Amino acid sequence: MGLSDLEHGEDGVEKTYSNEDAFGHTPSGYGETARPKQSFARDFFDSFKRDPNQSVTPKGIVGANGRVYDVNTAIAGTVESPLQRSLKSRHLQMIAIGGSIGTGLFVGSGKALSTGGPASLFLAFVLIGMMMYCTVHALGEMAVRFPVAGSFSAYSTRFLDPAWGFAMGWNYAMQWLVVLPVEIVAATLTIEFWNHGDINNDAWVAIFLVIIIAINLFGVRGYGEAEFVFAIVKVTAVIGFIILGIILNCGGGPNGTYIGGQYWYDPGAFNHGFKGLCSVFVTAAFSFAGTELVGLAAAETANPRKSLPTAIKQVFWRITLFYIVSLLLVGLLVPFKEKRLLNGSSSADATASPFVIAIQNAGISGLPSVFNVVIMIAVLSVGNSSIYGSSRTLAALADQGQNFRIFGYIDRKGRPIFSIAFASSLGFLAFLAGSSKQEDAFNWMLALSGLSSVFTWGSICLAHIRFRKGWRVQGHSLDELAFRSQPGVYGSWFGFIFNCLVLMAQFWTGFAPVGYKDNTAGENTENFFEAYLAAPIIIVFYIAYKFWYRTPFIRSHDMDLITGVRDLNIAELIAEEKVERAAWPRWKKVYKFLC
Repeated sequence: MGLSDLEHGEDGVEKTYSNEDAFGHTPSGYGETARPKQSFARDFFDSFKRDPNQSVTPKGIVGANGRVYDVNTAIAGTVESPLQRSLKSRHLQMIAIGGSIGTGLFVGSGKALSTGGPASLFLAFVLIGMMMYCTVHALGEMAVRFPVAGSFSAYSTRFLDPAWGFAMGWNYAMQWLVVLPVEIVAATLTIEFWNHGDINNDAWVAIFLVIIIAINLFGVRGYGEAEFVFAIVKVTAVIGFIILGIILNCGGGPNGTYIGGQYWYDPGAFNHGFKGLCSVFVTAAFSFAGTELVGLAAAETANPRKSLPTAIKQVFWRITLFYIVSLLLVGLLVPFKEKRLLNGSSSADATASPFVIAIQNAGISGLPSVFNVVIMIAVLSVGNSSIYGSSRTLAALADQGQNFRIFGYIDRKGRPIFSIAFASSLGFLAFLAGSSKQEDAFNWMLALSGLSSVFTWGSICLAHIRFRKGWRVQGHSLDELAFRSQPGVYGSWFGFIFNCLVLMAQFWTGFAPVGYKDNTAGENTENFFEAYLAAPIIIVFYIAYKFWYRTPFIRSHDMDLITGVRDLNIAELIAEEKVERAAWPRWKKVYKFLC
């Protein structure tokens, strides 16, 4: 017998209600495909066939000039995507808590500390953290209402302008596509911490590449489980460092020296003044990259209305505890004049990590190796996310008619298999790491994605502002939303404006970086384009698509606020949840508001 419900009738006799059909079969779950029993080999090969529930990627409605973009068809394409909905609440929570904890925090913060000083490091991460809090809540409100494939790029198409959605989609896809080979090379460099180059790095490239590709071939469930484990390791390491840092600062280390706030007085709290602070803004923004992945995963979540709000609220605690508190301790334990902060050979070099330097300064042996393992896991986590983020974005672009249709192919396991294959193939560029030009090549690859996250976050905030305007114009109230952004539309305005300020700060520090007078004109020009290359590429993508398709700006009264809603009886569900919440004790209301 399949799953059933037992109920006692008035006569005391148990009544059984089964969900089996007339032939004794239990129907498949929502978003799943029912298949007959067959051998493992046959099942494996059949899994790569197109999902029978998938419609062919929509072509759109073509006008007289052959170049008319149909927004409604694009929206329908993202809604009807047969991606497997198997992510659970625990996956989303760990993706939200530890998803973006990586080399930006563990290693990149060292260069930021050297450039701006401990006060600039603390202030920059506090301000960027506030912006991210507003941005993620805006994304959460839209993703709970419309858990569609493509998420933020699809929201730009839906609420702003299809041309901007095209530019944002390709911007985000390129960001993750170029990150994969760079992160694999970075992972091999963490091994040199122990073997000092005795083993050829190409061997480690092959091993790491196979691991990352294999994880993604297990589908979204494989990605979710891997990130769950990676996040637990990273979160444990940060919490452990916070406890250790407090002990060391109070003089509880092997050296027994009380440190307190002496490094904020000598050599000082700030370095290079306001320009130093602006330079740290860029590092802080890079460190938070990947936070938005929780919104991208909404389309593959079993119950986003329940899971997403909890995951979104926990972003606040991750920002506060794992970034601000840990970096405050780093600024107390390591002076910004520490030369080792600038001696790193790569973005994953543990010897330049302020976390490792703080432990070494305290005279503790063994722990630096442990932290190097954490950095290696963080790098692999970013590589894992790069295939997931790029493949889902490429598939969503195909669903909207903004990419080659083959990338929209979803197999029976719910995997965008051709998008995964394309993203994985770029990982083989990591074998070029032995080339004499590898540093220049990877620097320019990273330049393509340098500002991608800032543009993505700004677009999320602007899309939320326009969504709220359309929601109001079309006669809806905020009570109809299953999840509301806590900072609201004002928070989205703050996030949008602050992202614009970060772009301006990046332009200034790219055009005239700290110490630019000591560089040649050629070096300064190269530094500027490495810092700002993503901006002109995005503008070219937007203008070209706008000119070719003559796409309209989406007006408030024309917005589609219905397509993509997964729970059709959402009003009744919200009413039931309000009654349930009213009966909660005060402590639970406070807890649920915060978490």
